[in-house]
Amino acid sequence: MTGSSDRIPQFFATPGYGDTARHTVHASQAVRIGQRVETSGQGGWDDDMVIADTLEQQIDRAFHNVERTLATAGASWHDVIDVISFHLPDGGVIGSEDTRLMVARLRQRMGERRPTWTQIGAPAFGLPGMRVEIRVTAIIDGHAD
Repeated sequence: MTGSSDRIPQFFATPGYGDTARHTVHASQAVRIGQRVETSGQGGWDDDMVIADTLEQQIDRAFHNVERTLATAGASWHDVIDVISFHLPDGGVIGSEDTRLMVARLRQRMGERRPTWTQIGAPAFGLPGMRVEIRVTAIIDGHAD
């Protein structure tokens, strides 16, 4: 049986850049309600909000930042049920390199678990130089992987 406290949102700031974002843009990096965790979009930045130079570095950092943010809220990649990735399209189409890198990182992080995934072309991002951002939903199910 779940209690009313399971319905109270808890907001989380990822240590480092999340603390900065909480103060500068008045936003949290994750919210947890009961066993459900939703993250904000995580980009290819470091703790100083410096964007990585290459697409591959940005995707690697974004996946790492999702992992850090999930952990802050008590979840992991093994709890992820839905992934939405936003990409800066080249000529109106998300590049095959974006897809190849995303699939490789999803396989690495998720193993045999296959979450739903939606790729969206974005016209612009919040920081100069950004090319990708990843947002996830996780359900903490208490399994041992």
